Amino acid sequence: MSVAFTSIKGLTFYNTHRAYRGVTLLVPVDGKGAWLIDMMGVIVHRWEIGYKPGYYAELLPSGNLLYAGKVDNGPLNDLEGAGGILLEVDWEGNVVWKYQDPYLHHAFYRMKNSNTLALKLVEVPKEIAAKVKGGNPGTERERIMWGDAIQEVSPDGKVVWEWIGHEHLDPEVDRTCPLCPRSTWTHANGVAELPDGNILTSFMKNNTLAIIDKRAGTIKWRWGTGTGELAHQHCPTVLDNGNILVFDNGLHPRGFPICVSRVVEVNPDSSKEVWGIGGGGGDDQLFYSSTMSSCQRLPNGNTFICEGTWGRLFEVTPTGELVWEYVNKLPSYTEASPNKSKSCPVYCAYRYGMDYSGLKRPLPEPEERQAAPGTVVTEVKDAVSARLARLGY
Repeated sequence: MSVAFTSIKGLTFYNTHRAYRGVTLLVPVDGKGAWLIDMMGVIVHRWEIGYKPGYYAELLPSGNLLYAGKVDNGPLNDLEGAGGILLEVDWEGNVVWKYQDPYLHHAFYRMKNSNTLALKLVEVPKEIAAKVKGGNPGTERERIMWGDAIQEVSPDGKVVWEWIGHEHLDPEVDRTCPLCPRSTWTHANGVAELPDGNILTSFMKNNTLAIIDKRAGTIKWRWGTGTGELAHQHCPTVLDNGNILVFDNGLHPRGFPICVSRVVEVNPDSSKEVWGIGGGGGDDQLFYSSTMSSCQRLPNGNTFICEGTWGRLFEVTPTGELVWEYVNKLPSYTEASPNKSKSCPVYCAYRYGMDYSGLKRPLPEPEERQAAPGTVVTEVKDAVSARLARLGY
């Protein structure tokens, strides 16, 4: 069960025995950079970057930060997830690599060959756009429907491979959500390299996860639209067991505005769900974010979830027990009454264990002075209870 109310910010719950110990990387929507916080919610590092987030950031094994930024005056800045620049910066914030294209958006992925996958918006030819099923009629952006390309970019900035969506998608099969505008067709928001070299992506407007055969360009697997399994999902990740974990936002499920989110694990061989949390299964598993958000399977088997629109980060066990919760207050927070409280959204968040190679600098660890191992942080629970009592709950 969530301990948080929108008027409560910072750490709200921490079971030191069952949570996966490490630091958490988060990218607040309202900021220009990324923050690392420890298990007690204390800031241990910050990267100041001169761009608002295009979507998120990742801490690479080298210790560098890879950050998707949003350029000013981009040609499609009114579209959700518009970016324009990828920046790799070292621990001190010095730029060591960048790739700029005004049509970049949403997601990236650093490949094992050191190249980078990136998503790019491309104009869908009018004769193909006219055949695309779904979407709210007449809502193209200046009479143009935008689709997706996936690019592989080398360290010297050259595009060495490209997949253009409208050359391989089926306008009849790959339908757009009937409640969404036709400004974008697929609205991809995730990309990753699979162990076999093929590409996993997420087509948000089509409620579809897809695996692309990298050599042929064909789509070899689709999941999400068969019986309405997904609704505007985000952040697909490949697990060590070969399954795929994804945050199912639950916006417009089956074309209806009934909203509840969940995180689900699917086996791509059988296309069967093998684990999940949320989805309205009970008050103890109720969460919702209409957009953004992320999920991550941790080494101890727990799952780390970012409920993006509320800026709520939480960790649950395989049985759904809450063991850690933090509500974002960055880049700033002002105490407010419940009717004036403000959420501080987070695009995406990741937990890194203390043994992660990217943590190359000594980090302060104040949580060890405040919480004995194997206990619930009662000071935090008591503070939350006291505040709720003052607010009349």
